[in-house]
Amino acid sequence: MITVIKGVKVYSPKYEGIKDVVIVSDKIEGLYENVDVSNTFIPINIIEGKGRLLFPGFIDSHVHINGGGGEGGFKTRTPEIKFSELTKAGITTVVGCIGTDGVCRDMRSLIAKANALEEEGITTYCYTGSYEIPVKTITDSIKGDLMMVDKIIGVGEIALSDHRSSQATLNEFINVVAQARVGGLLSGKAGIVNVHLGDGARRLEYLFSTIEETEIPGAQLLPTHINRSKKLFSVGIDYAKKGGFIDLTTSSDPKYLEPEEIRASEGLKKLLDSGVEISHITFSSDGNGSMPVFDNNGHLVGLGICSVKSLYEEVKESIKKYNVDIEEALKVITSNVASVLKLRNKGSIERGRDADFVLVNADTLEIDKVIAMGKLVVDKGEAIVKATFE
Repeated sequence: MITVIKGVKVYSPKYEGIKDVVIVSDKIEGLYENVDVSNTFIPINIIEGKGRLLFPGFIDSHVHINGGGGEGGFKTRTPEIKFSELTKAGITTVVGCIGTDGVCRDMRSLIAKANALEEEGITTYCYTGSYEIPVKTITDSIKGDLMMVDKIIGVGEIALSDHRSSQATLNEFINVVAQARVGGLLSGKAGIVNVHLGDGARRLEYLFSTIEETEIPGAQLLPTHINRSKKLFSVGIDYAKKGGFIDLTTSSDPKYLEPEEIRASEGLKKLLDSGVEISHITFSSDGNGSMPVFDNNGHLVGLGICSVKSLYEEVKESIKKYNVDIEEALKVITSNVASVLKLRNKGSIERGRDADFVLVNADTLEIDKVIAMGKLVVDKGEAIVKATFE
């Protein structure tokens, strides 16, 4: 199947001008000034791009694809993500993780869900482990998981500075990162360690120690929830300026929004104004994770659920409200994430890359169409492809 997106403003995420984009099967064949499709015997599917902007498909690096939560008991376990929830949010690549409950949710079920989503039509990976150290792997080690299981590209989410963490020592944490790095090198994967940060007093202490006192580079770590409080955010700025990478969580529930929390859109603006390099910033949604709120004594006082649709909503908000340039804003959910996770065929619109796109209305920036693996899955903002049991 050949598809041509005609006369669309292309953000690769760099602005490339008005182009015709040719898709052959599930790959980008090229970007052209004008493709003449009038005199050909080959069937060509034409998508009109006038009045639209073309973005790379979005990458969400932190989603509880088979559900999360449970901090308020079994009844507060969140459900599995639906295929159409992801595609309607413009997400064409997703990375699944477990979270707090590494007992009732395990690596086998996570990998099964990852395979299911990919069979339905979007690229899916996952992290090995959960909040805990030692990490519960599916093979005999972290290195074994990275080298022997295609879907596994890193470790996480490992909890630090949180009353729900396993309270690992610094050396235990560094050993996890070291295993992930070597496993990544041997497998050709990122071997990234996705770190859940609570708002405990230690904050990023272990991460600073890792990049300052060992030979392990900052690119091996991706701490998330940096914007959960002003104090943590401030330390995150220092960490990024020392060469670390930071991830802002886009989900927030107004009913439970803590006064100290910073919206991801505002956080992006603050980071750029503080001199943090855009290449060191990513967004993720924490989709289908629970949003528990605890008082000072650790008692659960509120509970929400994270949404994948927040990923692009916060990017859009940063553009429209905080005047962040479109090219820069898009990077935090496209090329930056692809670079950190070493997803070589994702994150940009270039010849030979995977044909994952989001078309948005040029005036409103609302999502109009989504193409994943070369196939149209969302049209006029609605899912036209759904999973088997949706």
